Amino acid sequence: MKFQDQIKQGIPPNLPAKKQRNPFISHAPKRKDILTTQEKKLALRNALRYFPQEWHAELAPEFLAELKEFGRIYMYRFMPDYPIFARAIESYPAKSKQAAAIMLMIQNNLDPAVAQHPEELITYGGNGAVFQNWGQYLLTMKYLSEMTDEQTLHLYSGHPMGLFPSSKEAPRVVLTNGMMIPNYSKPDDWEKFNALGVTQYGQMTAGSFMYIGPQGIVHGTTITVMNAFRKKLKAGESPKGKVFLTAGLGGMSGAQPKAGNIAGCVTVCAEVNPAAARKRHEQGWVDELIEDLGELVIRVKKAKTNEEVVSLAFIGNIVDVWERFDAENILVELGSDQTSLHNPWAGGYYPVGLSFEESNQLMAENPEAFKVKVQESLRRQATAINRHTAKGTYFFDYGNAFLLEASRAGAEVMAENGIDFQYPSYVQDILGPMCFDYGFGPFRWVCTSGKAEDLKKTDQIAGAVLKELMKTAPDSISQQMQDNIAWIEEVEKNNLVVGSQARILYADAEGRAKIAQAFNQAIQSGEISAPIVLGRDHHDVSGTDSPYRETSNIYDGSRFTADMAIQNVIGDSFRGATWVSIHNGGGVGWGEVINGGFGLVLDGSREAERRLKSMLFYDVNNGIARRAWARNSGSMEAIQREMDRSPGLKVTVPNLVDDEVLEDLL
Repeated sequence: MKFQDQIKQGIPPNLPAKKQRNPFISHAPKRKDILTTQEKKLALRNALRYFPQEWHAELAPEFLAELKEFGRIYMYRFMPDYPIFARAIESYPAKSKQAAAIMLMIQNNLDPAVAQHPEELITYGGNGAVFQNWGQYLLTMKYLSEMTDEQTLHLYSGHPMGLFPSSKEAPRVVLTNGMMIPNYSKPDDWEKFNALGVTQYGQMTAGSFMYIGPQGIVHGTTITVMNAFRKKLKAGESPKGKVFLTAGLGGMSGAQPKAGNIAGCVTVCAEVNPAAARKRHEQGWVDELIEDLGELVIRVKKAKTNEEVVSLAFIGNIVDVWERFDAENILVELGSDQTSLHNPWAGGYYPVGLSFEESNQLMAENPEAFKVKVQESLRRQATAINRHTAKGTYFFDYGNAFLLEASRAGAEVMAENGIDFQYPSYVQDILGPMCFDYGFGPFRWVCTSGKAEDLKKTDQIAGAVLKELMKTAPDSISQQMQDNIAWIEEVEKNNLVVGSQARILYADAEGRAKIAQAFNQAIQSGEISAPIVLGRDHHDVSGTDSPYRETSNIYDGSRFTADMAIQNVIGDSFRGATWVSIHNGGGVGWGEVINGGFGLVLDGSREAERRLKSMLFYDVNNGIARRAWARNSGSMEAIQREMDRSPGLKVTVPNLVDDEVLEDLL
């Protein structure tokens, strides 16, 4: 069958032949065997309801075998026969251009060149899923092919509940992922209810169709590392030859060596999975592969002496590296970790002393013993890091729940007050006060034509807009403006495109709206040949309430609330977003964060211009207003500047209290 016909058919009319997993690609680790016998029967009922009754006798034992072997029912038999990747928008069968753009974004998230575990429909982070199973994918694509501009598709944790009549003003898709009752939002609850087939972990941009490959985190990591070196080094001192030591090359963390090269330092990144390390090397994201720890020591010493800019992948455990570098007195200027510690017991972190294969076996056969090994490893890692920081290393938590899980393991990572961590989150020290408080965050776009020349044109347009804004930018944001101008001017030579023709930069509300408006005009004039999808990482100013990451630099007690993310997704939905999403979990873990996201299709129309101005304005200033109310000085400045520029904006601002008023009261 033709690609378009397969999309439109959804669940096939005839039972397809059984399929085997591809042994040459990465697969999700086996999940916990956590269901009772009765619950396994329920999981089978839940899976079989997608298919005609006459198929059940054949499918039931097959799905049970998947549940036993992999801990989940993925429905491998129903994987499409066509290759999955972001085709040009005109390739998709659709009555709605907006629906076609969403289909493109879904397929980009599941492209084997982009996705971490594509056959398990997992994009990144070990468990960041687009759908729970292939039945959901088939039905969703069918609904999108049928959708008009007066219908909305509602997705419940990957399940397409159906097309509902709405209006042209409404979002075309509304997605929720993992929205659990609070008392059922612990890690084992995810294991149980995901195995039952009733919820999923959407990560940040996997379950909202807005992942653009590792490019997104390359930019964020580049900005973070550049600003971290500014904090660590003396004025005018170069990062060349200075070491940035970290871990993780799978999924989003695979962007770290590329970011280190752009920032201009020596990046050492440990990865226990040889396949993940070799994949990044083959893709050109890391310069050199090293498997021997002694060889790594020699190579790093040489790089420091010669003041090199180079990225090194060590195939092995990060704990061994921290300990050996301490013994060899190798100064590590910057240290962090980007293993998936939001998911510590199911493949997100591999303990020292066990091989990759041994860990996977223990994880599946004796999860309690595996947990003990992970916590022992975290304690050792924290001890080694403490020795390095005593020598001058600047260590920051990269929002992956490293400090949180280390503290739960009993590691020495707490401050003297016993409440705070002794090391900052990178948001507390860097992205929060330098970027988020002023409205700067990860604005991204995808050229739906699939043409590199369209992407190049958008780079030129965005750079020109930023340069114009730079002329009147206040000193407080000039450094961020300049960083992003430099980024967009040099971005093409860094070969960052994986999957769709996508781009990212950090911009504030004014910058995002003006760049988007310029894109829309270029589409209208034919300078850009097809619509553009706008979006962002949820890791942004307004979209995420995450007390140990995005909102960690909010100190009025509200960092454990989730009003901002909920307000964000509701506010975006009626201001013009093409689709909106809200997730439990993402980045730092299930039950630890609420994420809100959006997608907006620009088609060159006046309607698209109206929508972008309204939605992008709110999407950013919602978060600035909340941060200003928390008394963040940068946000207080930014929201006042926005109110001066936008007469219709009236934000409640705080009256600051003199410390002397309170000192003698308590």
